[in-house]
Amino acid sequence: MSNKKTGLGKGLSALLPQLPSDSPDEGPPSQLYDFEDRPSSGAGRISEVSVDAIQPNPYQPRTNFDEESLVELADSIKQFGVIQPLTVRSLGNGKYELITGERRLRAARISEMETVPAYVREADTEAMLEMAIVENIQREDLNPIEVALGYQRLMEEIGLTQDKVAAKVSKSRSAVTNALRLLRLPPDIQASLRDGRISAGHARALISLDDVVTQLEIHSAILRDGLSVRDVENMVRESRSSKSSKKSSSSKEKEEKSGGLSPRDRLEIEGFEAQLREHLGTKASIQYRSGEGTGSILIEYFSLEDLERLIALIAS
Repeated sequence: MSNKKTGLGKGLSALLPQLPSDSPDEGPPSQLYDFEDRPSSGAGRISEVSVDAIQPNPYQPRTNFDEESLVELADSIKQFGVIQPLTVRSLGNGKYELITGERRLRAARISEMETVPAYVREADTEAMLEMAIVENIQREDLNPIEVALGYQRLMEEIGLTQDKVAAKVSKSRSAVTNALRLLRLPPDIQASLRDGRISAGHARALISLDDVVTQLEIHSAILRDGLSVRDVENMVRESRSSKSSKKSSSSKEKEEKSGGLSPRDRLEIEGFEAQLREHLGTKASIQYRSGEGTGSILIEYFSLEDLERLIALIAS
């Protein structure tokens, strides 16, 4: 087989040929990796690797592991051994770094195994990060916050766009965008979502609120009263409607005190707002200071990538 390295962006099949599942119940894969044999590292074959020689994967997106589930897996390993090999990369001198199989490694340690079967691969840092995140998102039941953090790391550390992240994990661009929006929630709400105390549906309803205080109030009500997603959506709708009415009343009062805008000026400003929204492809508004002839422009963005896009448009 050719020694040419596979670069990023060539597709998952190039990076993850027949990558083993993390499920302890599935049988061994029908086809092993076809890497060139490297006697010094054992690359390309299944080897028995010392548990103590395997270092954790610094790019592991999963941060929480269910202890009861790990104990059950450890009991299974004591009885049947590690059915699916881990995937590691050689660091030389008999040391390895984990790429995938964190649950199996932790369970093997609990069951006091000395060695585990592992595929030994050659991988650079970027390939390791991509393989670890993609493999976990596709094969593990990650909570929504861990998924979002995985997407964020692919973007920040590998430099992938949202479109490329979506292609790597076989999701739509909107699914990736909506996942990333969850990271804008207050830490308390993110923790509840991570721990399963609220659902992704609850979180998606809360993210549509701009007011953090109201988000936290409704979040407390969910935990206290066991509100359904439909209940939360109704509360959010009522809150937004109430705030909109108050804002409208307040704006009207302000206009009356300052003399307000003439119908012609108002139409002109609304026209400018429409042009901004169309040109920038995002929400934009013009705040006019009546009587002063001055004001400000408010442009909204929904991710760091979106902000970069807007800056490039404005600067062009």
